[in-house]
Amino acid sequence: VEMNSGTRPDIDHVELDDPGVYSMLQRGASMGLFQLESPNMRDLMRRLAPTSFEDIAALVALYRPGPMGEKTHHEYADRKNGRKKVVYDHVDLEDVLGETYGLMVYQEDMMRVATKIAGYSMTEADNLRKATGKKIREMIQAERERFVSGADNMGYGRDLGTLLFDKIEPFADYAFNKSHAYGYALLAYQNGYLKFHYPLEYMSAVLTSSKDDKDKLASYLSECRSMGISVRVPDVNESLVDFAPSITRERTINFGLSAVRNVGSALVDRIVAERRDNGNFADVYDFVRRVDPLVLNKRTMESLAKGGAFDSLGISRQGLTLVVDELVDRTLERRKDITHGISTLFATLDDAGDWSGTDIPIPTKEFNKEDRLNFEREMLGLYVSDHPLLGVEKTLDLYSDFSINDLRASLELDGSQVVTRIAGVLTSVVVKTSRSGSVFAQVTIEDLTSSANVMVFGKLYTEKSSILFKDNIVSLKVRAENRDDSPRMTALDVVAPKIKTIANDIVQLNLDGPLARPEGIAQLKEILKKYPGTTEVFLHMPHSSQTYRIGAEFKINVADAAGELLTTFGGNVFRSTIPSGGVSEQS
Repeated sequence: VEMNSGTRPDIDHVELDDPGVYSMLQRGASMGLFQLESPNMRDLMRRLAPTSFEDIAALVALYRPGPMGEKTHHEYADRKNGRKKVVYDHVDLEDVLGETYGLMVYQEDMMRVATKIAGYSMTEADNLRKATGKKIREMIQAERERFVSGADNMGYGRDLGTLLFDKIEPFADYAFNKSHAYGYALLAYQNGYLKFHYPLEYMSAVLTSSKDDKDKLASYLSECRSMGISVRVPDVNESLVDFAPSITRERTINFGLSAVRNVGSALVDRIVAERRDNGNFADVYDFVRRVDPLVLNKRTMESLAKGGAFDSLGISRQGLTLVVDELVDRTLERRKDITHGISTLFATLDDAGDWSGTDIPIPTKEFNKEDRLNFEREMLGLYVSDHPLLGVEKTLDLYSDFSINDLRASLELDGSQVVTRIAGVLTSVVVKTSRSGSVFAQVTIEDLTSSANVMVFGKLYTEKSSILFKDNIVSLKVRAENRDDSPRMTALDVVAPKIKTIANDIVQLNLDGPLARPEGIAQLKEILKKYPGTTEVFLHMPHSSQTYRIGAEFKINVADAAGELLTTFGGNVFRSTIPSGGVSEQS
C-alpha cells in the first residue's frame, strides 16, 4: 500500500465500525481473511450478518467443534437477527448471558454461569473449565455432581443444574476464551479493512503468500474474478518478483515473474533491476541485449515465452519458442564479440549496428487456444489469461454440489465420508493396470477454485473411458473422505455435461459497478474489438430494466473474450439467450 500510494495505513488504529467492512462480511466475501474464509464460516457470516466487532468475535468463538456440535452457531445467528426469540434457562441468567442472546459463547460465560447458578468461586469455575477441556470422564463426573448439588443448594434445583451442565459439557469442548476470540477477531477485522479499502494491494499479498500452493492460488484467483480484479500473466515490462498491482491498468494485478517455472528469484531480480535502471524493454531484441547473460538461458527464455511474459512486446508465444535457441545463441555470441572489441564487417565499435545479424525473425504463428492455455498452466501452475470453464460456470453449477475448494475445506473440518458431485475440466488422465490385470485411471479434475485427484476403478472406467480424456469437461460423482490429512476421492459415476453451444447465446453486461463509469465503457470497447466474432453483446440498465443491443461491429468470439470480460467486469457479465422484449439498438 505504501509503495503504491505513498501512505502507510495505521492498521493498529483503524475504526472498528467501518460499514464497508461489515457489508463485505455480511455477503460472505471473506476469502483471504484470517479465520473467516472457509465455506462453512462464510455461510455462517451470511446467516449471522455481523454488524459489530463483537459479532466477529462471536463468529470466531462459535465456529468451533463444541458450539457447532450443539448448533449454537445457528441459534446465535437466528436470535441475533430476530428469527428466534431470545430465551434464558432461568431469568437470573439474563444478567450473565444478555450480550450473547442467552447462549454460552465463551469459556468465561460457562464460568459465570457456574458462579451464578451453582455457587462456584472463580477458582472453582476455572477448575471446571479445565476438567471439561481435558475430557477426563472421572473429573467431569465429579464436576457434574458438584454443579448439580451447588445449583440445588443455591435454590435453583437439581433439574436446572442438570440442564445447564448438559450444555456446559459439550460446549466446553474446544471453546475459546473471550480474549483469544477478540484477538483473532481483531486480526480478521484488520484483514477485512485492508481487503475492502485496498483490494488490489491486499489480494496481491494474499496471492503471493500462496504462490507455492496451486490449489489455494486457484481459489484466490477465482476470488479476484468475483471482485472484478483482473490477474494478468507475467510481464517482463511491468511484473515484479511477486504479485503486485499494475501501474498501467485499473483493477489489475500482475503475476510475479518468479512464479514462472524455471525462472528463479535471482534471475527475476536481474530483470527488474535492468528495467528499473534503464527503462522498459522496447522489444524482445532489446530484452536479450540488455539483461544479465545469466537470464539468457534457453529453458528460462522458453518458459517466459510460454508463460506469456513477452506478450506486451507484441510477439507470438509460439513464434518465440520456435526461434529462442537461435536468438539466444546469436545474442550471446555477439555479446562476446562486443566484449572483446570485435565489430561486424558493416559496423564500427561504438555503432548500434554491432547487433546486426542478431534480429532473428520471429514467426507470427500462434498456439491455438488449447495449447496456449496448457503451456500457460504448465509454466505458471494454473490457467491465468483464460480458463476452459469461463463462460460455462452456470451450466456446471447444475452438475456439481460443491466447488472443489469448498469440498476440500469441508473434509478438513469434518473428515467424515461424503458422497457428492464435482465438475470441471480434466487436466490429466493417467491409465494404469492393477496386478490383477484390471484397468483403472487416476484423473485430475480442475474447476475455477482448485483441483483434485480422483480414482476411477474397474467397471466404471471401462464404461466411461470414452469421455475420460484430457481437456474434457466432466461431472464426477465421488466418494470423498479425509485420510492421512489429505482428501481421497473415488469416482462412483462420470457424466459429460451438455454444455450449451455458444453460437446461439448472447453476452449481456449489466451497466453497474465499473461498467457504470465512462472509463469502464471505454475498457469494454477495447476488449470487444480485440475478439471479433459472431455473438451479439447486449447492455442492460438494472435501474430502468432496459436492454440495448450494441452495434454489429462489436460482435465477439465468446470463447476468446469470456476470460477477459469476466476478470475485468466480474459479476456484471452473463451469458443468456436473446432477450424476448424491451431491446433497443445502441451504437
